[in-house]
Amino acid sequence: MIKTRKIQINGENRLALSFRYDADIISKIKRLSESRWIATRRLWHLPYNRISANELRLIFPDIELPADLVSCTIFKDSNSNDRLIISKKRLYVFSDFSDEEIDFLKSITYCRWSYTRKCFELPNYGNNLRKIRSFFAGRLHEIEWNQSEFAKEENIDEFHKIIIKTPDYVDPLIKKMEKWLRYRRYSESTIQSYTDGVRIFLSFCSPKKPEEIDNKDMIRFVNEYIVPNSYSYSFQNQVINGAKIFFREVMMTDLDVEKFERPRKERKLPNVLSKLEVKRILGVLKNQKHRTILSLIYACGLRRSEVLNLHPDDIDSSRLFLIIRNSKGKKDRLVPISENILDILREYYKVYRPSVWLFEGSTPGERYSEQSLQSVFKQAIKKAGIRKPITLHGLRHSYATHLLESGVDLRYIQELLGHRNSKTTEIYTHVSKKNLGNIPSPFDLL
Repeated sequence: MIKTRKIQINGENRLALSFRYDADIISKIKRLSESRWIATRRLWHLPYNRISANELRLIFPDIELPADLVSCTIFKDSNSNDRLIISKKRLYVFSDFSDEEIDFLKSITYCRWSYTRKCFELPNYGNNLRKIRSFFAGRLHEIEWNQSEFAKEENIDEFHKIIIKTPDYVDPLIKKMEKWLRYRRYSESTIQSYTDGVRIFLSFCSPKKPEEIDNKDMIRFVNEYIVPNSYSYSFQNQVINGAKIFFREVMMTDLDVEKFERPRKERKLPNVLSKLEVKRILGVLKNQKHRTILSLIYACGLRRSEVLNLHPDDIDSSRLFLIIRNSKGKKDRLVPISENILDILREYYKVYRPSVWLFEGSTPGERYSEQSLQSVFKQAIKKAGIRKPITLHGLRHSYATHLLESGVDLRYIQELLGHRNSKTTEIYTHVSKKNLGNIPSPFDLL
């Protein structure tokens, strides 16, 4: 009999599997792509999510799982709105999505919402189809899709440039690149975005081998893949960043990677909240932990990862500073913290008594999850009646903008936010109403 429980390994939630030695069970567990053995604890473990849970149930139908991992009722109804349309090149997921399902789909690289079709769409390559099937656990009615008919019906071009098959020689090279990036201590999100981009680029260039690729192939990739599929500036930039590292450090070719031209940079203004809107959002939060964590993000201009990685001893109450450790770019920094937010933190600490992380989940010693934090913010803006498109990161943008409007010098704001380049901070001058708001409209002078 296999027993399951939630554990933490290196700050990450994992699903632990405990059982008496059984070669047959071990053989089945090894087939799961994300399964890992930890010798110090003598147990197997998987990512703590519904994908792992559903994969386990397929192999071990009678296995008992933690309640929060048990999927909803499984059904397949051909008349249902819950559909998975499968083409050779794309996957289209239709449903009345829950917040959890939206967060899951957004976590898949290059999965995006289609406003024309009202569904999530993503490339059909790698493990994407397996991930969708495992997460939704048979709930989606699957339809094999005739792409040419669909394209004609929707009056769009076929996605003939989407890459769906990765040549066999690519994965070993990508693993070599992953090792190099980890050795250089790149973040996991950067590793994933760089390697995914390079994998797609190499697949696009196939059957041309990596050692045969030249600068013209990158131009062709942009013109025939990125532009037709409306991928963003940031995606193109990530592919170029990853390709430079791949050809210079992994392939060590004579290719002049510096000639990979970057796209013209977009200048999108951040969405910010007014002070009144921030007050409304914090005012609708009844849960003390939720109110404290969002208050701290705004009060100190923190990134999501920064607030979740805080420990109680990172608060220097005597000097009125918050210590942000190992932030973006592997940097530490000090952020001033006011007496008002300190009082809120003290009241929070009296009630919750966190043991390891400043903000912990339902299990003591377990870090509060990013998904939970996103969900809290999403519900708060809905209750507060905020209709503008705003994300959790918008609290950080609002912090910087409100400081600028209060007369704080841009150089200090750059230091507080941990920006390496002052140009990153200068974007807030374009959303501040301090100067622009005082310019009269000629219409008012008529």
